[in-house]
Amino acid sequence: MKIILHAGAHATDEDRVVKCLLKNSGLLSGRNAAVPGPSRYRSLIRDTLAAMDEGPLAPDARDLILDAIIESDHPARLILSNEHFFGVPKIAVTGGLFYPGAETKLQKLCDLFDGDSVELYLGLRNPATFLPALHALCPKMSFQDFLGGSDPLQLHWSELLMRIRTALPDLPITVWCNEDTPLIWAEILRDLMGLPAGEKITGGFDLLTEIMTQDGMQRFRTYLKSHPVMSDEQKRRVISAFLDKFARPEAIEEEIDVPGWTGETIDYLSAAYEQDVARIATLPGLRLLQP
Repeated sequence: MKIILHAGAHATDEDRVVKCLLKNSGLLSGRNAAVPGPSRYRSLIRDTLAAMDEGPLAPDARDLILDAIIESDHPARLILSNEHFFGVPKIAVTGGLFYPGAETKLQKLCDLFDGDSVELYLGLRNPATFLPALHALCPKMSFQDFLGGSDPLQLHWSELLMRIRTALPDLPITVWCNEDTPLIWAEILRDLMGLPAGEKITGGFDLLTEIMTQDGMQRFRTYLKSHPVMSDEQKRRVISAFLDKFARPEAIEEEIDVPGWTGETIDYLSAAYEQDVARIATLPGLRLLQP
């Protein structure tokens, strides 16, 4: 079985991925793939990973867990989404690292599903906006306590991915930038579902409805109906053009208010992120989905 683990990151998709996947459960079922509801597996897998710290699992643990997760016969592809796979937000940044211990949790997941083909999917985000958004999920912590001694200028996604690659050299990894998501949302969903490019899915434009005006969405859908045959690249250009004209400013403009941060700080973090993404694109065994 191929097991797809979508691990967030936090403050990137807010369960939009799993909601859209569930809209396509019928399509997936016909392709021998399954996307169970989160309540069937999130707590179960969390408790199982905790139990693995206490001692070895029973030989039939994997089968028992899959029987609890999947209602029908075991499919060829199982998609599990949880932004907490690597931990909760308050421990997502500690000691100068994004998600310390992520590689250990992934190793345990691979051990749990020993014999299956596990793949990791992860959305990345500019630290200039990611850190404030992540801190907002920990309202009882000061920003400094939340950082846990980390220097924001030294936090890099490539470091996390290289830790994972070192611990699990054969684990296929697919990542994308949250900033690109509106342009490639349908492509991300198809990739998660193992569907070919261009196949019609439900919810492929759901993200656009959140960030585009109602008039813009109506015009966009009218344009699509009048141009029924377009490649993904052509659709990206069309989406970009409509967003330039019809995006809702309050939905795409992020106000960053962090004590001690200046415009130069934000510019530095953003430039470093662009360099980091370029570095990530060269990592072995990793795919970077881009417009």
